[in-house]
Amino acid sequence: MTLRLLSLATLYPVPSRAGFGRFVAAQMEALARRGDWHVTVINPIGLPPLPLPRYAPLRAVPAIETTGALTVLHPRFSLIPGLSGRINPWAIARAVLPLARRLHAEAPFDLIDAQFFYPDGPAAAKIARALGLPLAIKARGADIHYWGTRAGARPQILAAGWQARRLLAVSDALAADMAALGLPADRIHVHRTGLDHARFHPRPRGEALAGLAALDLPAEARLIASVGALIARKGHDLAIAALADLPRDVVLVVAGSGPEEASLRRQAARLGLGERVRFAGQLGHDALPLLLNAARAMVLPSASEGLANAWVEALASGTPVVIPDIGGAREVIDRPEAGRIAAREPGAIAAALAQVLAAETPPALVAASVARFSWEANAAALAAHYAAVVGGA
Repeated sequence: MTLRLLSLATLYPVPSRAGFGRFVAAQMEALARRGDWHVTVINPIGLPPLPLPRYAPLRAVPAIETTGALTVLHPRFSLIPGLSGRINPWAIARAVLPLARRLHAEAPFDLIDAQFFYPDGPAAAKIARALGLPLAIKARGADIHYWGTRAGARPQILAAGWQARRLLAVSDALAADMAALGLPADRIHVHRTGLDHARFHPRPRGEALAGLAALDLPAEARLIASVGALIARKGHDLAIAALADLPRDVVLVVAGSGPEEASLRRQAARLGLGERVRFAGQLGHDALPLLLNAARAMVLPSASEGLANAWVEALASGTPVVIPDIGGAREVIDRPEAGRIAAREPGAIAAALAQVLAAETPPALVAASVARFSWEANAAALAAHYAAVVGGA
């Protein structure tokens, strides 16, 4: 029997932000490919009342897309950038519920899930109540660590969590944080991320550099990658500061886009590191794996994570990681070949990177540390979790 899932996901890639939530898309596509779940994704697009230029690409997103066995719908809801965070769940539910009612009437769903705890979770909870359907919610990190501390969001997170029959966390550490927040511990289950081994695997460093010719990276340098959105939480500034304590042949490649780029460029110039910090921008589907292959290490000094896909993708590419002791870090760096855990302080980060560079661990050994991750395993586990919810567990 094929069960039917309606998945609410604000964190989802669209043409104008292809790297935004691509791990959610990979998960839902893998679940849909199995055949035991028919998956419909609703990805609400938040737009301000005024036609601000930076939102123009989002206004062009089509109302519906079909990718293989997966259907993705993009209804619009109104938001006020930076101000409407506490009411976004209400606005999303108001925009999505008529669509959800129509879809449910045409072909009834068995379950509603939310792929991010806030604002998705409270919005999905309202829709699930209205349709009389069971609810599951997945937590990924910032939705608990950031929104769970906000007065306007925390009560909504708790209410949605207690309504849900099952809560999923990407790591044991995040599951513990969810319980500490006041969510029902007996309903929390760990559901680890997946990995596309066809994209992320070891390649010869020279081959990878040749594929990145457009970035004009110095072939003689030892490259370190820092991959993630250019926002304060990701700690790219700490990676840049650490570079000052490393030999001059070490070059940092920052891959990502975001509001902190200008500040990070000024920092690199102020420290005299302008030639040793390269900003690669948001890399495409094919270029990111090549950068990870070309790098000798990946550093991401985030303030918080659940279990970052960037960690797992770097390791699968044969590249050790240097990360803080946050979230599921110790669940990923469970052997020396995987890299080092370092305090969020430039000196500690530099020391850990120096150790990784000196070790020169064969990429195949690094990649073996994450052989257990795959999107197929992720989808199988998700299907089992959701079947249990539908069955009343």
